[in-house]
Amino acid sequence: MKKQTVKPAKDAKSDEKWSAEVTQHSDALDLEANIFESADPKKIARSLKKSAEDSDRKKSGPYRSAMSMLTFYINRAGKNLPEDQKKVLEKAKDELRSLFGKPLKGQS
Repeated sequence: MKKQTVKPAKDAKSDEKWSAEVTQHSDALDLEANIFESADPKKIARSLKKSAEDSDRKKSGPYRSAMSMLTFYINRAGKNLPEDQKKVLEKAKDELRSLFGKPLKGQS
């Protein structure tokens, strides 16, 4: 029989600080200040692409690093992310795919 470990409940305040710290001071990418608050998905995508291509510290390719950071931000912001900004960030994913010459989601 497997032992179950009970994890202590996370403090929501420390979670917010942790994810904010990652997006502000990523070890892999130097992000433009407040880039995820932009209303322009193309600007977000261009900025992430530039950060990923310029970084010498990333562990994977530029496309994967940029997309991972964008996805991380969307997931960590979760229910606190306004719906209109979430739509902008989802469009930024498509812009990133386009900038890197990848097929858009749902296309092959």
